[in-house]
Amino acid sequence: MSFYEDGKTFPMKIIATIHTDYKEKFGIPRQSGIVGETIGRIVFLPPYNRAEAVRGIEGYSHLWLLWQFSEAIREEWSPTVRPPRLGGNRRVGVFATRSPFRPNPIGLSSVRLLGMEIGAEGPVLTVGGADLLDGTPIYDIKPYLAYTDAHPEAVGGFSDGVRNYALRVNFPEELLARVAKESRAAILGLLENDPRPSYQEDAERVYYVSYGTCEVAFRVAGDVLTVIGVKEKRS
Repeated sequence: MSFYEDGKTFPMKIIATIHTDYKEKFGIPRQSGIVGETIGRIVFLPPYNRAEAVRGIEGYSHLWLLWQFSEAIREEWSPTVRPPRLGGNRRVGVFATRSPFRPNPIGLSSVRLLGMEIGAEGPVLTVGGADLLDGTPIYDIKPYLAYTDAHPEAVGGFSDGVRNYALRVNFPEELLARVAKESRAAILGLLENDPRPSYQEDAERVYYVSYGTCEVAFRVAGDVLTVIGVKEKRS
């Protein structure tokens, strides 16, 4: 990727990739931090995998990630989009949304820094609350500064008026037992936050969401999500 200024092109360098248990786009949380139990590992690429490049980063609790919507790259763009959270039938300006279909496919996420290790291949950051597909390229990492980045009084535009609630999840014990223990909290958080498109309300429809090595089948009636199946997902 590159950007333009006064007719000149400047390359955007990929500095790292992130590895998560989100193998498919469906089911990924709509924003970072919604499912805090999601764990991601950021692995730096040469020549950016130098220990001194992350010196001091362990002093921060949260980080900003600038990354590429690698599954949404298009040559053309539209000045308006239809946000799923508005039912998919109302157009708003692309710059008034966080839609992946942008002139430049750049995403922004705030994540918790859980740990850092330095190995033979360089530094690896472990983060929580990421909303990125496995293998997503990362352009930059910046520290989150609460004194300037946090705005409790901020107004959320049309996002303040859309549905934003947690579903009650009915996950039978015999099915939950098929999920690896280390993945259960993340899957429950993913389901509680309703991975369906906002405009789908069919109580009989069966949805499938993947996380890690398992696929979960579920239905939603009202504010109750019921898991009806769990199976190991073939690679």
